[in-house]
Amino acid sequence: MTTIYLVRHGQASFGAESYDKLSTTGEQQATVLGQYFQKILKEQPYVVAGGMQRHRQTADFSLAECFLDATPHINVGWNEFNHQQVFAKYDARFNEPHLLKQDVAKEISPRAYLAKIFEGAISRWTDGEYHHEYDESWPYFKARVEDTLQNLCNELAQTKPRYAVVFTSGGVISVAVGKLLGLSPEKTFALNWAIANASLTTLRLVGNEPQLLSLNEHHYLKAEDAQLLTWI
Repeated sequence: MTTIYLVRHGQASFGAESYDKLSTTGEQQATVLGQYFQKILKEQPYVVAGGMQRHRQTADFSLAECFLDATPHINVGWNEFNHQQVFAKYDARFNEPHLLKQDVAKEISPRAYLAKIFEGAISRWTDGEYHHEYDESWPYFKARVEDTLQNLCNELAQTKPRYAVVFTSGGVISVAVGKLLGLSPEKTFALNWAIANASLTTLRLVGNEPQLLSLNEHHYLKAEDAQLLTWI
């Protein structure tokens, strides 16, 4: 029976010119994750990564600690939605990430402030009235993720590795879990906001059907250093 580990990438570079790059903290998180994999995985896993830089970097830092010979299979089906566009349609400041970062830094509760923006942006994106305004609409993103997950499950059901590890993003993981649990878009993206960087969500494959075993595991990060627990 195959166990699938869905990994959210390490902390990226919020407010920088390019978000799609691990921060120093993100590199540390991925390293700690790899050390945890070294303890819990008894053999080399089948490894997949999305096509984004933060996915590949998380995979590289993690695998360097446990399975040096593992080569990730790159599949852009595991890529995140265009969060900058989705947020910019709701709040134009997302077109200038450094300005948004300055505004966030002034808030008493930066995470709560961002959560409010996130909720509004996702609500607009998932509202059928605005689908035509986005490069990838909510229905297309949802279908892409669900199809990518099922294709992986079909492949693993044939090859039967003991473990599979997928390096991806929070939105993708949320949609996968939302599909398994039958969640609404609102509840799906409530999960998205809660999924920690470099956390694990675990699925068990029964035949070619995935079942949820765990969500958002991050105890190994807190055990190493509480400052490694981040969400943005």
